[in-house]
Amino acid sequence: MLNLILFGPPGSGKGTQAAKLVEKYNLLHISTGDLFRYEMKNDTELGLLAKKYMAEGNLVPDEVTIGMLKNKVNANPDVAGYILDGFPRNVVQAKALDEFLAEKGEEVTQLIALDVKDEEIISRILSRAVTSGRADDADETIVRSRIDVYKNETSPVFDYYAMFDKALMVNGMGSIDEIYGRLCKALDNNANEEE
Repeated sequence: MLNLILFGPPGSGKGTQAAKLVEKYNLLHISTGDLFRYEMKNDTELGLLAKKYMAEGNLVPDEVTIGMLKNKVNANPDVAGYILDGFPRNVVQAKALDEFLAEKGEEVTQLIALDVKDEEIISRILSRAVTSGRADDADETIVRSRIDVYKNETSPVFDYYAMFDKALMVNGMGSIDEIYGRLCKALDNNANEEE
């Protein structure tokens, strides 16, 4: 089973690449944004809890996010693996993910991070704002703040998986197809090493 974490700052192209990888490797794409939208739209117990924290202006606690992830994985037992996009966001979530997968006799196969320069990320997100309709995509100050949060809080997850020789950095600059080719090569090389 291939359990991949697609990693990188906002605007690095994770969602775009995940959609292409899902098709090739028959994986279930799990995006934390999609999880939140689903749980909140359907007023599930976790969705209502998330709404409560957000309404109070607080971050949704890790255990709520992890609960949503568990629900999604448990609801899809027959897939060839998972591609996680936007999760884990910190080392606490990474450890919880490892424990959850271990209970299923699984583990994270690999974390692949898309390496994209800050100025390119800002340019991509500001361009995306035209079609996304997201106010936070159109404000360069907010975009820079999101990049800083990623560097300070999320990037240590890369180092965590690097300790287990499971983290790989891939050049995230270039065309969508060029980046996709690099990701496939990295995944195929990893699969060959495990055989």
